[in-house]
Amino acid sequence: MMDNNETIQKDLEKEIGLVLTNHFREELAAYINQLINADFEKLVFLLYRIDVKENTIKQLLALPSNNNAGEIIADAIIKRQEEKIITRQLYKQPDNNITEEDKW
Repeated sequence: MMDNNETIQKDLEKEIGLVLTNHFREELAAYINQLINADFEKLVFLLYRIDVKENTIKQLLALPSNNNAGEIIADAIIKRQEEKIITRQLYKQPDNNITEEDKW
């Protein structure tokens, strides 16, 4: 069974289309900084797809921080992925009695 960091890493790889290592926060922050400079529209779409609210990003960026924008946004994305994992765990239904043909 994967721990939360591994799950977040794999989920982000699917969402973003990058292969990430154990240092995925730093890699994600660098990628976000690249998008800020080169393809802001793609960043906005990515945040929408991952379900990170625009207001959340605005509030986080307005706070005093030693981190750059990419790191702040990466942390928000990782936090959102953690929330999704918790939600999945809370609502996961046991499927012990469901036949394979009935699963979808």
